[in-house]
Order: sequence, then C-alpha cells, then structure tokens
Amino acid sequence: MTSAVPAVAVTGATGRLGGRVARRLAANGVSQRLVVRDPSRAPELRGASVVRAAYDEPTAVRRALADVPTVLMVSASESPDRVHQHTEFVDAAVAAGVQHLVYVSFYGAAPDATFTLARDHFITERHIAATGLRHTFLRDNLYADFVPALLGDDDVIRGPAGDGRVAPVAQDDVADAATAVLLDPLPSDGATYSLTGPESLTLAEVAAVLTSVLGRPVRYHDETVAEAVASRARYQAPPWQVEAWVSTYTAIAAGELAGVTEDVPRLTGHPATPLAEVVRRAAAAG
Repeated sequence: MTSAVPAVAVTGATGRLGGRVARRLAANGVSQRLVVRDPSRAPELRGASVVRAAYDEPTAVRRALADVPTVLMVSASESPDRVHQHTEFVDAAVAAGVQHLVYVSFYGAAPDATFTLARDHFITERHIAATGLRHTFLRDNLYADFVPALLGDDDVIRGPAGDGRVAPVAQDDVADAATAVLLDPLPSDGATYSLTGPESLTLAEVAAVLTSVLGRPVRYHDETVAEAVASRARYQAPPWQVEAWVSTYTAIAAGELAGVTEDVPRLTGHPATPLAEVVRRAAAAG
C-alpha cells in the first residue's frame, strides 16, 4: 500500500485484463490506484492502493480519481445500462481532474456496427472525445483467450459467421499495449489503436487450430441466425444479450472483425501472439 499520489488509476483490476495491466505497472515501479467494486478481490501489488467505486457512483468515482492524471478505463460488464455507466464514469473523471483517459473499446466500433455492443463502445468513445479529455482508444478484436469458450459440449463451434474472418488478440498483448500507453500517454493522445492477433481466420480455421492444440476433433457449424437464436434459448438470457451473442458471429460474417494490424507490435515491441500459442499456454496452465 502507498499514501503517495498515484501516477495511474486502473479500473477492472479484479478482472483478467485490468489485473494484467495492474501487475505490469507494478513490475515497472509505477504507483497506481486500483478502482474496484470489491476491494477484497483486488490484487496486492507494490505501490498500489485500492479504492472502492462503481462506475455509476459519481461521488465515489470523483474521490477515487482525485489527483490521478492518467486512468485506464476497462469497459464495464455487459448490461442494458452499460452506456449510462460509462458516461457517468467519464463525467466523474472530468470532474476529478483526470488529464488522460485510456479506454478499452472494441474493434470496428461504429454507430452501425453489426455487433450490437460495438455500438455502445462507439457512443462511449464519442462521449469521451466530447469532454475534451486527452484520450486513447484501444479497440480490441475478439479475445483469443475466449475462443475455446465458443465450443459446445460436443466440441462444435456454432454460429452464423459463414466464411467471415476474425483476428483474435491475446489479452496479454492487449495488456502490454495498454501498459505501454499508460507509461507514456502523451504520444498516444487522440490515437485509436486497433489491436489484433497476427492472423485473420475463418471459424473453420479456428476449429482446425483448436483441433491441433487440444488434440481432439473440433469443428465449426455455420448456423442461420434463427438457428443461432434457438440454440441459445436454453440459457434463458434476456433478448438484448442473445442479440449480442449472435451478432458477434454476424459481425464476423460481415467482415467487420477481419484484418490484421501492426498496432500490437508497434506499441509493445514484440509480435502479436498467434491463437494457437494462446490456447497452448492456457491448456498448459490448466
């Protein structure tokens, strides 16, 4: 713990991405404030203090971010009021005197994006820009770490993605990129980085990668949209959530998650990690 005014505030430090960034900042000797909803779950890191604040608690957020010049804003959990939570947090950050906001967005964020939640990210980006805050947007492709979770119990990936391509990015690469920006934010003022893996793959090719790494047959079944909605009915999720799940695949079909950029190597100084390596590491870790 530290009483000094931190150089960086990190949200989402109890999660996979925010926690990765917080650990990297600590390894670099950066003083930081971890802004979390549940302090009992926050990592114990040298040079880090922990403050409780939820995104939609403006008074708590203002206190948590007071005097902190640079903030990593990991997007809130998926929910119907996600945009409201984001705008509340951003406005509170402005009121707290934050100078630079680094926002974790989504690849291809746009008002008419096929993936419904990418529209939320676009609205958040525009709100941040409108405040006049110095800012950097990290538009992450689908997380490579999440790809094995696309498998059903029968080792089949199901969804209406057709022959569209996706360029999955490793969360470790995103964390490295975010850390690089947080360590020296000024050169990235106003920048939007599209973070991808090194390969643009169809889901049939993704299935082949998983088959090779996991050592068991994995295949892709191209559903229709109606089939995709029906096959997810067993989860009893609200309609907005089902639409978000299905639109992840239709966005791939539309070509909106395709394409490889050089932003990961440009920011991190190392090549982006292939999907096979991400899955291999996860399997080895158990």
